[in-house]
Amino acid sequence: MGRHTEASHRREVFTGTRTLLKVALHQDRPKIAPWVGLISVLSVSSILAYRWIFPDLADRKTLAMAIGANPAMQLVFGAPRDLLTNDGFNAWRAGALGAFFAGLMAIIIVVRNTRADEDSGRAELIASGVITREARLLVAVLMATVAAVALAVVCFLLTWASGGEPHPTAVLSLTFAASALMYAGIAAVAAQLGSDARSASSIAIAVLGVSYVARGYLDSTGAEEWTRWLTPLGWLEQTYPATQNNLWPLVPAVLLAIAMVALALGLQRRRDFGLGLIATRPGPARAPGLGLPGLAVRIHRGSVITWMIGFAFLGLVFGTLAASVGDVFASNPAMGAIIASGAATAEGLRFAFVATILHIVGIVTAVMGAQVLMRVYAEETDDRVEPVLATATSRTAYLGSNVLIALASTALGMAVAGTVMGLVAGASDAGIGFGDVVRQAIVTIPAVWVLVGVSVATVGAEPSRRIAGWLVIVATFGITLLGPTFKLPDWMLGISPLYHVPNVQAPSPGWISLAGLGAVACLLYAVGFAGFRRRDVH
Repeated sequence: MGRHTEASHRREVFTGTRTLLKVALHQDRPKIAPWVGLISVLSVSSILAYRWIFPDLADRKTLAMAIGANPAMQLVFGAPRDLLTNDGFNAWRAGALGAFFAGLMAIIIVVRNTRADEDSGRAELIASGVITREARLLVAVLMATVAAVALAVVCFLLTWASGGEPHPTAVLSLTFAASALMYAGIAAVAAQLGSDARSASSIAIAVLGVSYVARGYLDSTGAEEWTRWLTPLGWLEQTYPATQNNLWPLVPAVLLAIAMVALALGLQRRRDFGLGLIATRPGPARAPGLGLPGLAVRIHRGSVITWMIGFAFLGLVFGTLAASVGDVFASNPAMGAIIASGAATAEGLRFAFVATILHIVGIVTAVMGAQVLMRVYAEETDDRVEPVLATATSRTAYLGSNVLIALASTALGMAVAGTVMGLVAGASDAGIGFGDVVRQAIVTIPAVWVLVGVSVATVGAEPSRRIAGWLVIVATFGITLLGPTFKLPDWMLGISPLYHVPNVQAPSPGWISLAGLGAVACLLYAVGFAGFRRRDVH
């Protein structure tokens, strides 16, 4: 009798799961497929580019020497294990980034199909049918699981067809799937904690970001191997694709995913529908009289404050890293060509490394600026912009108030990261001056504004093409960090705005390039404002 009751309860928990999963997958398939394709292309392009650019053993040895002594590369891509083979290069270039994007894919899928549906009222409509509350969360997790499996299969087949060896390719593909499963579980918990979809996404992405930065810091500082177990993304590194091809580190990753989903189901039973366990702060007793700038500040205030805390954390981590590089660059002549534009002294190489790190910070800052502009379009599609424009507010003033937030927050983010980084690095004996670091951070701001300007132009003039704002940031990331390694010509490197940022320690910094960046930014903003004045508001 007891067994029968337990089986009946289990069936009740899963009531409606199969039907809802089928419908949800059909609707979300066009949104999942690009993620699977892009992450797979990251692996495929590594195999193809390596064969094309480094055909000779001598070139591969030079590459291995240069990357092995460059903490900036290890911070982003992880520690290289074998750069003399196609699969070893693929494991280094695609491993950490692929795991990051797989985790981000899973977070977006889970939050979109849980808290976002509750915020929109769609979940309430679904709940009126024959479906349990647990089933809705399980469907979101199962969708992320399907996406993880699809990613593993597609990535394996495409990489194998491009020349990757079966065994290391399979291990690398499985690490991507394991990352997606882990962060699907973490997103399921965040969906119970956050007061809405935006806060739930912020919690889960913050966990992913901290894991990635911690993994990068441990890799770039040459920490002991056991420290990799301090971060989930470090677990996946222990598979060592193309060298040891271990599968057992994926076991704790799967166990973490299961534990997080079980915790999320337990938390879901204890929270109210449409609310999170972290309660929202009650508003003031009287509504404040907000002007247009005040409205923009109120909309973006929470996310900007969170970003500033993140930039302070990045400054602390990167400052510690800059102080710890020591004389490693001076002992490696290849570094002058890879990151320092010919710098020869130890001090010059160290500061060139600082400039490279600030380029990475600039790319992250541009993500924040693009997010501000994407929020403008989200407000428009949620029908909250038309009531504002129905007043005496002009379109130029409305868009301008949000653009001002994007420009000010990105400048402040660079200043915060540069200040903290300068304080930490300047307090060491590395010979890095606080003032130089801050000035280098400041001269990076115009390049960041150019990247943000692409989002201004697309959101303002043609929102259907707003993905260009993200694509430009991704392209800038690839050109800035991998362009010199892949021996791209100067004209191609010059596509990146960060390529034109002067080095403040150089005898002739080339300040005229900042004027050029400012002119490009103004042109992009002019396109955005002109388009927003003329196009239909959603």
